[in-house]
Order: sequence, then C-alpha cells, then structure tokens
Amino acid sequence: MKELVEYIAKALVDNPDQVHVSEVVGDQTSVLELKVAKEDLGKVIGKQGRSARAMRTILSAASTKLKKRTVLEIIE
Repeated sequence: MKELVEYIAKALVDNPDQVHVSEVVGDQTSVLELKVAKEDLGKVIGKQGRSARAMRTILSAASTKLKKRTVLEIIE
C-alpha cells in the first residue's frame, strides 16, 4: 500500500524527491501518512479535494482485497 500511494503522489507533484510516505500498522487498520513539499500540497489535494478522494478510493479498493482497512492522511 505504501508503494502505491508513493507512486501516485510522485506522478502528481513537481518535486517527486520530496515525497515521503510513512506507515503506522495496527491489527486491522494501517495509517499511511503522506508528506510532500509545501508548494505541491495543492496538487496532491486537488480541486475540492478530488485528487485526495481518488487516492483514498484506490487505496480502499486495494486494501479490501487484503481484508484490511487503510487510512490516508496528508500531512502539511
């Protein structure tokens, strides 16, 4: 899951070297924290949050196959 989020985020931003994804793993739930450069934050979120919502939808579909719950948090 971590690699999936990192791949999508790097495709969206201007500074792909500043994309960092950290994972906090629990029993049933994993939390992915996405950090990008300050100037790329708007690109990751998108207009009215559409890009962020799309990333969360893809992540939800992929994590359903693994029978886990994954939450994406975008850190400023």
